[in-house]
Amino acid sequence: MRLQHSAIDRKHGTGSATLIPEEPEDMWHAYNLIQTHDLLRGRAVRNLKQEIVTGARTTKQVVMDLTISVVSTDFDISCGQLHVAGRVAVENDHVKKGSHHTLDLELNRKFTLTKGEDPKGGVWDSVALEMLREACDTERKAEIWAVVMGEGVANICLITEHQTILRQRVEVAVPRKRRGGIDGHDKGMEKFFSTTLSTLWRHIESARTSSTDPGKTVPLLLASPGFVAQAFLQYIKTEASRTMNKALLALIPSILIAHASSHHVHALKEVLSSPAIQSKLSDTKFARETALMDQLTSLLRADDGRAWYGPREVERAVEKGAVGRGGGVLLLSNALFRAQDVAERKRWVRLVDRVRDVEGGEVRVLSSLHESGKRLEGLGNVAAILTFPLEDLDEEEDQEHAEGEADEGEQMVI
Repeated sequence: MRLQHSAIDRKHGTGSATLIPEEPEDMWHAYNLIQTHDLLRGRAVRNLKQEIVTGARTTKQVVMDLTISVVSTDFDISCGQLHVAGRVAVENDHVKKGSHHTLDLELNRKFTLTKGEDPKGGVWDSVALEMLREACDTERKAEIWAVVMGEGVANICLITEHQTILRQRVEVAVPRKRRGGIDGHDKGMEKFFSTTLSTLWRHIESARTSSTDPGKTVPLLLASPGFVAQAFLQYIKTEASRTMNKALLALIPSILIAHASSHHVHALKEVLSSPAIQSKLSDTKFARETALMDQLTSLLRADDGRAWYGPREVERAVEKGAVGRGGGVLLLSNALFRAQDVAERKRWVRLVDRVRDVEGGEVRVLSSLHESGKRLEGLGNVAAILTFPLEDLDEEEDQEHAEGEADEGEQMVI
Protein backbone atom coordinates (compact mmCIF):
# COMPACT_ATOMS: atom_id res chain seq x y z
CA MET A 1 0.00 0.00 0.00
CA ARG A 2 1.34 3.42 -0.93
CA LEU A 3 0.47 6.43 1.21
CA GLN A 4 0.00 9.31 -1.23
CA HIS A 5 -1.17 11.94 1.24
CA SER A 6 -1.90 12.13 4.96
CA ALA A 7 -3.64 14.82 7.00
CA ILE A 8 -4.26 13.09 10.33
CA ASP A 9 -4.60 14.88 13.66
CA ARG A 10 -3.18 12.25 16.00
CA LYS A 11 -4.31 14.12 19.11
CA HIS A 12 -8.00 14.09 18.18
CA GLY A 13 -7.97 11.07 15.85
CA THR A 14 -9.49 12.98 12.95
CA GLY A 15 -8.35 13.54 9.39
CA SER A 16 -7.82 11.64 6.16
CA ALA A 17 -5.33 9.44 4.34
CA THR A 18 -5.12 8.92 0.58
CA LEU A 19 -3.93 5.41 -0.24
CA ILE A 20 -3.11 3.42 -3.38
CA PRO A 21 -3.41 -0.38 -3.05
CA GLU A 22 -0.64 -2.03 -5.08
CA GLU A 23 -0.98 -5.72 -4.16
CA PRO A 24 -3.95 -8.02 -3.38
CA GLU A 25 -2.79 -8.10 0.26
CA ASP A 26 -3.43 -4.35 0.43
CA MET A 27 -7.16 -4.98 0.02
CA TRP A 28 -7.08 -6.89 3.30
CA HIS A 29 -5.47 -3.89 5.02
CA ALA A 30 -8.10 -1.58 3.52
CA TYR A 31 -10.86 -3.92 4.73
CA ASN A 32 -9.57 -3.60 8.28
CA LEU A 33 -9.05 0.15 8.13
CA ILE A 34 -12.50 1.04 6.77
CA GLN A 35 -15.21 1.16 9.47
CA THR A 36 -18.91 1.92 9.48
CA HIS A 37 -19.65 5.69 9.28
CA ASP A 38 -16.18 6.52 7.92
CA LEU A 39 -16.09 8.68 4.80
CA LEU A 40 -14.63 7.01 1.71
CA ARG A 41 -13.89 8.85 -1.51
CA GLY A 42 -13.03 6.99 -4.68
CA ARG A 43 -13.64 6.59 -8.40
CA ALA A 44 -17.16 5.38 -9.25
CA VAL A 45 -19.17 4.53 -12.33
CA ARG A 46 -22.89 5.38 -12.32
CA ASN A 47 -25.53 4.47 -14.89
CA LEU A 48 -27.54 7.66 -15.47
CA LYS A 49 -30.88 7.69 -17.28
CA GLN A 50 -31.55 10.50 -19.72
CA GLU A 51 -34.69 11.51 -21.59
CA ILE A 52 -34.15 12.80 -25.12
CA VAL A 53 -36.42 15.12 -27.15
CA THR A 54 -38.49 12.30 -28.60
CA GLY A 55 -39.40 11.13 -25.08
CA ALA A 56 -37.31 7.99 -25.22
CA ARG A 57 -34.97 7.18 -22.36
CA THR A 58 -31.33 6.25 -22.70
CA THR A 59 -28.71 5.16 -20.21
CA LYS A 60 -25.11 6.25 -20.20
CA GLN A 61 -22.20 5.53 -17.87
CA VAL A 62 -20.58 8.46 -16.09
CA VAL A 63 -17.23 8.18 -14.29
CA MET A 64 -16.95 10.41 -11.23
CA ASP A 65 -15.38 10.74 -7.79
CA LEU A 66 -17.90 9.94 -5.04
CA THR A 67 -17.74 10.33 -1.27
CA ILE A 68 -19.87 7.88 0.71
CA SER A 69 -20.57 7.34 4.38
CA VAL A 70 -19.75 3.67 4.87
CA VAL A 71 -22.63 1.32 5.76
CA SER A 72 -21.04 -2.08 5.10
CA THR A 73 -18.01 -3.78 3.56
CA ASP A 74 -17.75 -7.05 1.67
CA PHE A 75 -14.33 -8.63 1.18
CA ASP A 76 -13.92 -11.57 -1.20
CA ILE A 77 -10.72 -13.28 -0.05
CA SER A 78 -10.50 -15.64 -3.04
CA CYS A 79 -10.13 -12.84 -5.59
CA GLY A 80 -9.03 -9.98 -3.31
CA GLN A 81 -11.97 -7.71 -4.18
CA LEU A 82 -13.35 -5.18 -1.71
CA HIS A 83 -16.84 -3.72 -2.11
CA VAL A 84 -17.84 -0.82 0.16
CA ALA A 85 -21.53 0.14 0.33
CA GLY A 86 -22.79 3.41 1.75
CA ARG A 87 -24.80 6.59 1.29
CA VAL A 88 -23.51 9.49 -0.79
CA ALA A 89 -22.21 12.10 1.68
CA VAL A 90 -21.23 14.86 -0.75
CA GLU A 91 -23.69 15.85 -3.48
CA ASN A 92 -22.53 16.47 -7.04
CA ASP A 93 -24.10 17.22 -10.42
CA HIS A 94 -25.06 13.60 -11.08
CA VAL A 95 -25.86 12.03 -7.70
CA LYS A 96 -28.06 13.24 -4.88
CA LYS A 97 -26.86 13.26 -1.30
CA GLY A 98 -28.18 10.29 0.69
CA SER A 99 -28.56 7.96 -2.30
CA HIS A 100 -27.03 4.49 -2.07
CA HIS A 101 -23.86 3.53 -3.89
CA THR A 102 -21.18 0.84 -3.74
CA LEU A 103 -17.53 1.67 -4.34
CA ASP A 104 -15.38 -1.16 -5.73
CA LEU A 105 -11.81 -0.61 -4.62
CA GLU A 106 -9.24 -1.73 -7.22
CA LEU A 107 -5.50 -2.14 -7.40
CA ASN A 108 -3.51 0.96 -8.42
CA ARG A 109 -6.56 3.20 -8.00
CA LYS A 110 -6.41 5.66 -5.13
CA PHE A 111 -9.03 6.18 -2.44
CA THR A 112 -9.27 8.60 0.46
CA LEU A 113 -10.38 7.46 3.91
CA THR A 114 -11.59 10.05 6.43
CA LYS A 115 -12.24 9.28 10.10
CA GLY A 116 -13.62 11.31 12.99
CA GLU A 117 -16.30 13.23 11.07
CA ASP A 118 -19.20 11.15 12.44
CA PRO A 119 -19.48 10.58 16.24
CA LYS A 120 -20.82 7.07 15.51
CA GLY A 121 -17.82 6.17 13.38
CA GLY A 122 -14.22 5.32 14.06
CA VAL A 123 -11.24 7.58 14.65
CA TRP A 124 -7.54 7.32 13.92
CA ASP A 125 -6.79 5.65 17.25
CA SER A 126 -3.55 3.81 18.07
CA VAL A 127 -4.76 0.54 16.52
CA ALA A 128 -5.88 2.19 13.26
CA LEU A 129 -2.59 4.11 13.02
CA GLU A 130 -0.62 0.88 13.58
CA MET A 131 -2.67 -0.83 10.85
CA LEU A 132 -1.94 2.08 8.52
CA ARG A 133 1.79 1.95 9.28
CA GLU A 134 1.90 -1.81 8.76
CA ALA A 135 -0.02 -1.56 5.49
CA CYS A 136 2.49 0.93 4.09
CA ASP A 137 5.59 -0.88 5.37
CA THR A 138 6.81 -2.81 2.33
CA GLU A 139 9.69 -4.40 4.26
CA ARG A 140 7.26 -6.41 6.43
CA LYS A 141 5.40 -8.15 3.62
CA ALA A 142 6.28 -11.81 4.28
CA GLU A 143 4.65 -14.62 2.37
CA ILE A 144 5.16 -18.25 1.42
CA TRP A 145 3.65 -20.61 -1.11
CA ALA A 146 2.51 -23.97 0.22
CA VAL A 147 1.33 -27.16 -1.47
CA VAL A 148 -0.38 -29.70 0.78
CA MET A 149 -0.66 -32.88 -1.23
CA GLY A 150 -1.43 -36.57 -1.38
CA GLU A 151 -1.55 -39.04 -4.26
CA GLY A 152 -3.66 -37.33 -6.93
CA VAL A 153 -4.72 -34.35 -4.78
CA ALA A 154 -2.91 -31.05 -4.18
CA ASN A 155 -4.07 -27.85 -2.46
CA ILE A 156 -2.06 -24.83 -3.62
CA CYS A 157 -2.10 -22.08 -0.97
CA LEU A 158 -0.58 -18.65 -0.48
CA ILE A 159 0.20 -17.81 3.14
CA THR A 160 0.69 -14.10 3.81
CA GLU A 161 1.07 -12.20 7.04
CA HIS A 162 -2.69 -12.02 7.45
CA GLN A 163 -4.33 -14.69 5.31
CA THR A 164 -4.15 -18.30 4.24
CA ILE A 165 -5.61 -18.33 0.73
CA LEU A 166 -6.47 -21.50 -1.17
CA ARG A 167 -5.48 -20.55 -4.72
CA GLN A 168 -6.45 -23.79 -6.45
CA ARG A 169 -7.15 -27.46 -5.83
CA VAL A 170 -5.65 -29.96 -8.27
CA GLU A 171 -7.16 -33.43 -8.65
CA VAL A 172 -5.86 -36.08 -11.05
CA ALA A 173 -7.00 -39.72 -11.08
CA VAL A 174 -4.06 -41.97 -10.16
CA PRO A 175 -4.53 -45.76 -10.52
CA ARG A 176 -3.58 -47.88 -7.54
CA LYS A 177 -0.35 -49.84 -7.55
CA ARG A 178 -0.74 -53.47 -8.63
CA ARG A 179 1.50 -56.42 -8.02
CA GLY A 180 3.00 -57.78 -11.23
CA GLY A 181 2.08 -56.77 -14.73
CA ILE A 182 1.79 -53.27 -16.11
CA ASP A 183 0.05 -50.66 -14.00
CA GLY A 184 -0.63 -46.99 -14.64
CA HIS A 185 0.32 -45.73 -11.17
CA ASP A 186 3.67 -44.23 -12.20
CA LYS A 187 2.22 -42.61 -15.31
CA GLY A 188 -0.68 -41.28 -13.25
CA MET A 189 1.68 -39.75 -10.68
CA GLU A 190 3.79 -38.16 -13.43
CA LYS A 191 0.68 -36.58 -14.95
CA PHE A 192 -0.40 -35.42 -11.47
CA PHE A 193 3.01 -33.83 -10.78
CA SER A 194 3.02 -32.18 -14.21
CA THR A 195 -0.44 -30.67 -13.69
CA THR A 196 0.40 -29.53 -10.15
CA LEU A 197 3.68 -27.90 -11.19
CA SER A 198 2.19 -26.07 -14.17
CA THR A 199 -0.71 -24.81 -12.03
CA LEU A 200 1.57 -23.77 -9.16
CA TRP A 201 4.00 -22.02 -11.49
CA ARG A 202 1.20 -20.11 -13.19
CA HIS A 203 0.10 -18.69 -9.82
CA ILE A 204 3.68 -17.88 -8.76
CA GLU A 205 4.37 -16.06 -12.03
CA SER A 206 1.10 -14.14 -11.77
CA ALA A 207 1.92 -13.03 -8.22
CA ARG A 208 5.45 -12.09 -9.22
CA THR A 209 4.21 -9.95 -12.12
CA SER A 210 1.85 -7.96 -9.87
CA SER A 211 4.40 -7.62 -7.03
CA THR A 212 6.29 -4.40 -6.30
CA ASP A 213 9.44 -6.54 -6.00
CA PRO A 214 9.30 -9.02 -8.93
CA GLY A 215 12.84 -10.25 -8.25
CA LYS A 216 11.99 -11.44 -4.75
CA THR A 217 12.17 -15.23 -4.21
CA VAL A 218 9.25 -16.48 -2.14
CA PRO A 219 9.80 -19.77 -0.22
CA LEU A 220 7.82 -22.84 -1.25
CA LEU A 221 6.63 -25.38 1.32
CA LEU A 222 5.73 -28.90 0.18
CA ALA A 223 3.88 -31.05 2.71
CA SER A 224 2.28 -34.48 2.48
CA PRO A 225 1.79 -37.80 4.24
CA GLY A 226 4.42 -40.33 3.20
CA PHE A 227 6.90 -39.47 0.44
CA VAL A 228 4.68 -37.64 -2.07
CA ALA A 229 6.18 -34.20 -1.30
CA GLN A 230 9.72 -35.56 -1.62
CA ALA A 231 8.85 -37.19 -4.96
CA PHE A 232 7.31 -33.92 -6.17
CA LEU A 233 10.48 -32.02 -5.24
CA GLN A 234 12.52 -34.50 -7.28
CA TYR A 235 10.14 -33.99 -10.21
CA ILE A 236 10.58 -30.18 -9.94
CA LYS A 237 14.38 -30.56 -10.01
CA THR A 238 14.21 -32.83 -13.05
CA GLU A 239 11.89 -30.48 -14.95
CA ALA A 240 13.94 -27.41 -14.05
CA SER A 241 17.10 -29.07 -15.43
CA ARG A 242 15.34 -30.40 -18.53
CA THR A 243 13.73 -27.08 -19.48
CA MET A 244 16.58 -24.89 -18.17
CA ASN A 245 13.99 -22.66 -16.52
CA LYS A 246 16.22 -20.18 -14.65
CA ALA A 247 13.43 -18.89 -12.40
CA LEU A 248 12.44 -22.43 -11.42
CA LEU A 249 16.08 -23.38 -10.81
CA ALA A 250 16.43 -20.31 -8.55
CA LEU A 251 13.38 -21.43 -6.55
CA ILE A 252 14.73 -24.91 -5.70
CA PRO A 253 17.06 -23.83 -2.83
CA SER A 254 14.11 -22.17 -1.05
CA ILE A 255 11.84 -25.26 -1.18
CA LEU A 256 11.06 -26.81 2.21
CA ILE A 257 9.75 -30.34 2.79
CA ALA A 258 7.51 -31.20 5.74
CA HIS A 259 5.34 -34.06 6.90
CA ALA A 260 1.57 -33.53 7.08
CA SER A 261 -1.07 -35.85 8.49
CA SER A 262 -3.34 -35.33 5.46
CA HIS A 263 -3.61 -33.48 2.14
CA HIS A 264 -6.25 -31.07 3.48
CA VAL A 265 -5.57 -27.35 3.96
CA HIS A 266 -6.12 -27.54 7.74
CA ALA A 267 -2.99 -29.74 7.93
CA LEU A 268 -0.98 -26.51 7.47
CA LYS A 269 -1.65 -25.77 11.13
CA GLU A 270 0.53 -28.63 12.34
CA VAL A 271 3.08 -28.12 9.56
CA LEU A 272 3.67 -24.48 10.51
CA SER A 273 3.89 -25.54 14.17
CA SER A 274 6.84 -27.79 13.43
CA PRO A 275 10.04 -26.49 15.12
CA ALA A 276 12.04 -27.36 11.99
CA ILE A 277 9.77 -25.26 9.77
CA GLN A 278 9.50 -22.42 12.30
CA SER A 279 13.26 -22.14 12.55
CA LYS A 280 13.48 -21.62 8.78
CA LEU A 281 10.58 -19.15 8.74
CA SER A 282 11.39 -17.43 12.02
CA ASP A 283 11.62 -14.00 10.36
CA THR A 284 8.02 -14.10 9.16
CA LYS A 285 5.11 -12.68 11.09
CA PHE A 286 2.83 -15.70 10.79
CA ALA A 287 5.52 -18.03 12.16
CA ARG A 288 5.84 -15.83 15.27
CA GLU A 289 2.07 -15.80 15.77
CA THR A 290 1.80 -19.57 15.29
CA ALA A 291 4.56 -20.04 17.89
CA LEU A 292 2.74 -17.75 20.33
CA MET A 293 -0.52 -19.68 19.91
CA ASP A 294 1.37 -22.93 20.52
CA GLN A 295 2.92 -21.45 23.65
CA LEU A 296 -0.48 -20.24 24.85
CA THR A 297 -2.02 -23.68 24.29
CA SER A 298 0.79 -25.38 26.21
CA LEU A 299 0.43 -22.98 29.15
CA LEU A 300 -3.36 -23.42 29.23
CA ARG A 301 -2.87 -27.18 29.23
CA ALA A 302 -0.44 -26.88 32.15
CA ASP A 303 -3.11 -24.88 34.04
CA ASP A 304 -0.57 -23.07 36.23
CA GLY A 305 -2.05 -19.58 35.94
CA ARG A 306 0.46 -18.23 33.39
CA ALA A 307 -2.07 -17.92 30.56
CA TRP A 308 -5.71 -16.85 30.42
CA TYR A 309 -8.32 -16.32 27.74
CA GLY A 310 -11.69 -14.54 27.63
CA PRO A 311 -12.48 -10.79 27.81
CA ARG A 312 -12.97 -10.34 31.57
CA GLU A 313 -10.15 -12.67 32.62
CA VAL A 314 -7.63 -10.96 30.34
CA GLU A 315 -8.74 -7.48 31.42
CA ARG A 316 -8.25 -8.47 35.06
CA ALA A 317 -4.78 -9.81 34.28
CA VAL A 318 -3.86 -6.51 32.61
CA GLU A 319 -5.24 -4.54 35.58
CA LYS A 320 -2.98 -6.55 37.89
CA GLY A 321 0.06 -5.71 35.74
CA ALA A 322 0.65 -9.31 34.68
CA VAL A 323 0.86 -8.62 30.92
CA GLY A 324 3.96 -6.45 30.86
CA ARG A 325 7.70 -6.48 30.39
CA GLY A 326 9.49 -9.78 30.69
CA GLY A 327 7.36 -11.95 28.43
CA GLY A 328 3.80 -10.65 28.69
CA VAL A 329 1.86 -10.95 25.42
CA LEU A 330 -1.66 -9.75 24.65
CA LEU A 331 -3.31 -11.62 21.77
CA LEU A 332 -6.42 -10.19 20.12
CA SER A 333 -8.34 -10.96 16.95
CA ASN A 334 -8.74 -8.14 14.44
CA ALA A 335 -12.47 -8.99 14.47
CA LEU A 336 -12.69 -7.07 17.80
CA PHE A 337 -11.66 -3.87 16.03
CA ARG A 338 -14.29 -4.26 13.34
CA ALA A 339 -17.11 -3.98 15.88
CA GLN A 340 -19.76 -1.45 14.84
CA ASP A 341 -20.20 -0.54 18.51
CA VAL A 342 -17.78 2.38 19.04
CA ALA A 343 -17.66 1.78 22.80
CA GLU A 344 -16.69 -1.86 22.22
CA ARG A 345 -13.81 -0.87 19.93
CA LYS A 346 -12.61 1.76 22.43
CA ARG A 347 -12.60 -0.92 25.13
CA TRP A 348 -10.00 -2.96 23.23
CA VAL A 349 -8.00 0.06 22.07
CA ARG A 350 -7.60 1.11 25.74
CA LEU A 351 -6.43 -2.40 26.61
CA VAL A 352 -3.87 -2.35 23.76
CA ASP A 353 -2.59 1.10 24.78
CA ARG A 354 -2.19 0.06 28.41
CA VAL A 355 -0.26 -3.12 27.63
CA ARG A 356 1.93 -1.53 24.96
CA ASP A 357 2.57 1.94 26.40
CA VAL A 358 2.12 1.55 30.17
CA GLU A 359 3.01 -2.05 31.00
CA GLY A 360 5.59 -2.51 28.24
CA GLY A 361 4.18 -5.83 27.06
CA GLU A 362 3.88 -7.19 23.53
CA VAL A 363 0.61 -6.84 21.60
CA ARG A 364 -0.31 -9.06 18.67
CA VAL A 365 -3.45 -8.44 16.61
CA LEU A 366 -4.09 -11.72 14.78
CA SER A 367 -5.92 -11.96 11.48
CA SER A 368 -9.25 -13.81 11.59
CA LEU A 369 -8.41 -15.19 8.12
CA HIS A 370 -5.16 -16.75 9.28
CA GLU A 371 -4.83 -20.11 11.01
CA SER A 372 -3.55 -18.53 14.24
CA GLY A 373 -6.49 -16.09 14.27
CA LYS A 374 -8.98 -18.92 13.81
CA ARG A 375 -7.47 -20.72 16.79
CA LEU A 376 -7.77 -17.55 18.88
CA GLU A 377 -11.41 -17.17 17.79
CA GLY A 378 -12.15 -20.45 19.56
CA LEU A 379 -10.89 -18.84 22.78
CA GLY A 380 -13.18 -15.81 22.60
CA ASN A 381 -10.89 -13.66 20.37
CA VAL A 382 -8.71 -12.50 23.27
CA ALA A 383 -6.02 -14.20 25.36
CA ALA A 384 -2.84 -13.36 27.24
CA ILE A 385 0.47 -14.92 28.23
CA LEU A 386 1.44 -13.56 31.66
CA THR A 387 4.78 -12.53 33.11
CA PHE A 388 3.81 -14.13 36.44
CA PRO A 389 1.05 -16.62 37.32
CA LEU A 390 -2.35 -15.49 38.55
CA GLU A 391 -4.92 -17.84 39.99
CA ASP A 392 -8.72 -17.83 40.07
CA LEU A 393 -9.35 -14.94 37.66
CA ASP A 394 -12.47 -16.71 36.45
CA GLU A 395 -13.68 -17.29 40.02
CA GLU A 396 -13.55 -13.54 40.68
CA GLU A 397 -16.24 -13.08 38.04
CA ASP A 398 -18.38 -15.81 39.59
CA GLN A 399 -17.99 -14.16 43.00
CA GLU A 400 -19.00 -10.73 41.65
CA HIS A 401 -22.02 -12.31 39.95
CA ALA A 402 -23.05 -14.04 43.19
CA GLU A 403 -22.66 -10.81 45.17
CA GLY A 404 -24.78 -8.97 42.62
CA GLU A 405 -27.55 -11.56 42.89
CA ALA A 406 -27.37 -11.35 46.71
CA ASP A 407 -27.76 -7.57 46.62
CA GLU A 408 -30.80 -7.88 44.35
CA GLY A 409 -32.29 -10.44 46.74
CA GLU A 410 -31.86 -8.14 49.73
CA GLN A 411 -33.54 -5.28 47.87
CA MET A 412 -36.50 -7.52 47.03
CA VAL A 413 -36.89 -8.55 50.68
CA ILE A 414 -36.90 -4.94 51.80
